[in-house]
Parts: sequence; structure tokens; C-alpha cells
Amino acid sequence: MNYCNNILETIGNTPLIKLNTVTSDVQSLVLAKVEYFNPGNSVKDRMAVKMVEDAEKDGRLKSGGTIVEGTSGNTGMGLALAAIVKGYKLICVTTDKQSKEKVDILKAVGAKVVICPTNVEPDDPKSYYSTAKRISEETENSWYVNQYDNLSNREAHYLTTGPEIWRQTDGKITHFVVGVGTGGTISGVAKYLKEKNSKIKVWGIDTYGSAFKKYHETGIFDKNEIYPYVTEGIGEDIIPKNVDFNLIDHFEKVNDEDAARYTRKLAKEEGIFAGNSCGAAIKGVIQLKKYFKKDDLVVVLLHDSGSRYVGKIYNDDWMKANGFRLD
Repeated sequence: MNYCNNILETIGNTPLIKLNTVTSDVQSLVLAKVEYFNPGNSVKDRMAVKMVEDAEKDGRLKSGGTIVEGTSGNTGMGLALAAIVKGYKLICVTTDKQSKEKVDILKAVGAKVVICPTNVEPDDPKSYYSTAKRISEETENSWYVNQYDNLSNREAHYLTTGPEIWRQTDGKITHFVVGVGTGGTISGVAKYLKEKNSKIKVWGIDTYGSAFKKYHETGIFDKNEIYPYVTEGIGEDIIPKNVDFNLIDHFEKVNDEDAARYTRKLAKEEGIFAGNSCGAAIKGVIQLKKYFKKDDLVVVLLHDSGSRYVGKIYNDDWMKANGFRLD
């Protein structure tokens, strides 16, 4: 018989899918690493389980404990799956910017959800960073995950995502493109791929309102770069320890409207029902097309599922309310 002992054993080995229409202006082969095939419908399943298992091993997470994390939704889902299988409670702290679907899904899998305001400084007591820390301090037998600075995050991608991409492309990959949030995916994959072939280019997709691009280019953390933006899942108003800037060759910014439009294009033109940051990643590839040669092989990672954004990106009224075109 061939079966899995629990849902966690289905994480990983997601497919590479050729993009045929949405990137038709790009002369090289573009393959999408579609991470919504993970059971929690996002790339975050990989690192969520790794962080839990590492915390179990060194005693930070004890039997019957409570996991506490600040999340935009996807890491919370991965943690929820781990908590269910392993017998932990879970408290997720998120922001009022996130889609209603994300909050409802977290509640459906047993997480308690605390919602904080988006437009506050990271060190403000009301921010979701500060609130998650406070809840963990006030909760007996709890563990604060801290996906931004927890290096098990990027280690998960060094051990799984990177090797999968190398194997699936038979080592022919020339460029890896991915949206950057905590930095775990890009840094872990980049470390593995560059160990295999130092000539591989790794490009991060950022959003306007995030500090990453300027910090990468100048080493300056400029608060003037930071302002509210619509795109979910990428960009930061902090510099997480998981981001290894030495492994990233370039950051490309994509605006909110293009991220939303290309998310919808992925669904309509490729049948890939993906999330908000995925559209940003695709538009980033298109913006960078002049750097690709005909024989290059570009892998773009698509983080999550469109099911998280039905009431937002895929809703015509929401698009119009934000002044975004519907094409």
C-alpha cells in the first residue's frame, strides 16, 4: 500500500509548470514552481514544519504547548497543520490588511486569530510583531516562532525547495525569481543553487512601500521608503535576519496594480489560480525580460493559492474600488 501517515508527509515535491501565454514576451523558457500544491496551499508549509520540529528538538516547544506567531496568513496555515498533527494550540496574530479568507481559513483549522492595525511602526505596542511577542510572554508554556529571524525558515528551503528545483530542471536553471517577505525562501534556495552553480542569478521581487530594494543597493534602511501598500505577502518594513542580501543579485519593485492584474492574468491565461504575490513575481519577470537570453531557463516561484484572495484580487468591485484596471 502507498499512503501518508499524516498530512505533513504530503509537503514538498511541488510541480514545475511551463508558462505559455502570460510570459509570451519573454524569450527564454519560464517555469513556475507552483507551491499551492502543498497541503496548506502555500510555500510556507515547508518552513512552518521545519521551525516546529527544530523547536521540539531543542526544547523551546514542549508537549501541550501553545505556538504563537505573527503571520500574513500562510505561515499560520502551515503552523496550524503542524499543531493539529502534533497536538499543540496555536495563536496567530495578523493585520487588518490581510484578506478575510485568510482569517477564516486559520479559524477553520483551529487557530485563535488576533487582528492588529497595519499602519503602525513595527515597535508600536499595537503592531502585530509586538502583539505576538507580548502574547507569547503572557501565555504559559508557549513558543514564539518569529519566522522573520528564525533561521530554520531559510534552512527548510535549502534542504527542500532548492534541491527540488535543481533536480526538476536537471541543473539547467539560470535564473531564480521570487517575491521576498521573510526572506527564507529566496535565501535558502539561493544558497543551494549557488553552491551548485555560482553563475545562477537570483532576483527578488519587492513592492513599493518596502525597504528591501534600497537597503540591498545602499545598505541604508530608509524609513522614507516605507508606506502602506496593498500587495500581500512580500515586502517588509523591517530587515529580517532570514534575508541574506549577499546571495541576492537584484531586487525589482512591482506596483500594487500590476501585481493584482497579473495575478488575475495567471488564472485566465494559464489556469493557475494563484495568490497576490504571484502576480507580482510574474510581472517582475516581464519587467526583467531584457536580461534573459533565448537559452536561459527561468524558474519563478508562485507562493500560494488564489483561494486566499477571492474577495479581493479576484473581485471586480474590489479592483475598481482600488482604482485598478480589470484587463
